[in-house]
Amino acid sequence: MRGNTVKQRFLSGQSIVNGWLSIPSSYAAEVVASQGFDAVTVDMQHGMMDFETGVSMLQAISATPAMPLVRCSSMDEAQIMRLLDAGAYGVICPSIDTPELAAAFVAACRYPPVGNRSFGPARGLLYGGPDYFEHANDHILTLAMIESQSALDNLDAILDTPGLDGVYVGPNDLALSLGERPGSEMQGMVADAIGGILQAALARNLLAGIFCGSSAVARQRLEQGFHLVTPGNDANMLGGACKTRIAETLSAAGAGQKSSTGY
Repeated sequence: MRGNTVKQRFLSGQSIVNGWLSIPSSYAAEVVASQGFDAVTVDMQHGMMDFETGVSMLQAISATPAMPLVRCSSMDEAQIMRLLDAGAYGVICPSIDTPELAAAFVAACRYPPVGNRSFGPARGLLYGGPDYFEHANDHILTLAMIESQSALDNLDAILDTPGLDGVYVGPNDLALSLGERPGSEMQGMVADAIGGILQAALARNLLAGIFCGSSAVARQRLEQGFHLVTPGNDANMLGGACKTRIAETLSAAGAGQKSSTGY
């Protein structure tokens, strides 16, 4: 079976930079995944794509060296299994607030006897290889999103779930749950909560990932000890690149006008 390079990088102590897709386009997915990200996640929760488009985006990512990951829309066993059958090599599951939800999530990602994933790998078999069934349980990545006060209250029990590979912090929803505004994760009680999640994950040798609003924040998170960072999503990056191009164009035009008039 094709190896999961995200797991390999984690086990070897290497940083993981993850792309994030919210625009429903296989072409955009291929462009993003070709830029050097270690993994690229198709966001089926807040992204604008349906399942069919999500499959085409996973296919596009699969044509690049990046690992194809997904964020499912909820703790829905049927959807999770279907996304894995479509070729996702890892699932980020939102709103894992209890150890029971964590156990159900892991079970949906693992074939018996350790889980209850139904057999029908489809694209998973094409992408992963003919021995997919024999090795999928060892390669599929399971990341539980910690993004609420309830999850914080149950953190130890969630992280002790057998078979869970790690956590992925949703800082904005976590901030909302704690009575703060989105974007306030770098200070106060939200920052303290994120630090506590990180330390609990590190103590158990679990992969710790987090969504970041910018490359600067992502760099700080790596320095803090997170293994996997997402420096914004495709829409955010596209908008930022457009603004930069416009500003550079107008700046250059202004400089040219001044030089031509002698001022």
